[in-house]
This record gives sequence, structure tokens and C-alpha cells, in this order.
Amino acid sequence: MLSNNDLEPRTGFRNYLIVSSVLIVLVLLYVGWIFYSRARQDRAIEEKAAAQQREQDRKTFEGMGGNRFAILGFYANPGTIRRGDSVDLCYSVSNAKSVTLEPQSNAVWPAFSHCVQVTPRKTTAYTLTAKDAAGNTKTATVRVEVR
Repeated sequence: MLSNNDLEPRTGFRNYLIVSSVLIVLVLLYVGWIFYSRARQDRAIEEKAAAQQREQDRKTFEGMGGNRFAILGFYANPGTIRRGDSVDLCYSVSNAKSVTLEPQSNAVWPAFSHCVQVTPRKTTAYTLTAKDAAGNTKTATVRVEVR
């Protein structure tokens, strides 16, 4: 049998330490769970944002011509001018290695968006020629009317 000496009565301070320790462990587990769940939520939000950014990048890439060789645009602004006035010839090309503009003495180069200012003396048709690395060419023409 057990004697009364083997059982020590628990003191108030000892009970307080046990209860406090259990509560601290529970609070730490709860705080850890909060940090873990928020980190998971943050990771999910970041993955969604990255997917949206990839989709936007893909749309931008396709809007800029993607992998195809093309003259995306060629226009005069304004299309009709008075003698002595200037006009902007603007062009956009994708995957071109070189670009030429006839008749034109200003330098032009492959660009997604570039404008050259010209002052024609008479109604003139301008031709933009783009060449890719394989030697393929594309042309576009715009007419500037001089009154």
C-alpha cells in the first residue's frame, strides 16, 4: 500500500506552473498555426499574381508581334498638309533586322514604335521596307498629300 508520505500534495504555486505551461504551449501552437496559415495564403496570392503577370506578358508579347516577322503599322500624321509643313511618318515592326524608308534621307531602324519627320514639297508615296534575319522582306506604303 501507499503511504501518505509518497503522495505529495500539490501546492498552489506548482499547480500554477503546470497550468501556465500548458497555456503557454497552447498559445504558441495557436500563434504558429496563424503564421503558417497566413504564409500559405500569401503564397497562394503571390502565385495568382505571378500567373496574371505571365498572362499579361504573353498578351503584350503577342501585341508586339510575337515571333512573327511583320510590319505592324505604317501611317502619316497628318495625312494631308500644306506646302512647307512637316508630317510624321510613324512605323512599327516586329522581328525585323533592318528597315528602310524611301524616299527619305533620315536614318530609320527596327523599332516597335518610331516616327520620322519629313517635309515633302509635293504629294509623295513613302515606302517602308523591313527585312528579317533570313532575308525575307515586307513592304508598306503610305501617301502624303500636299496642297
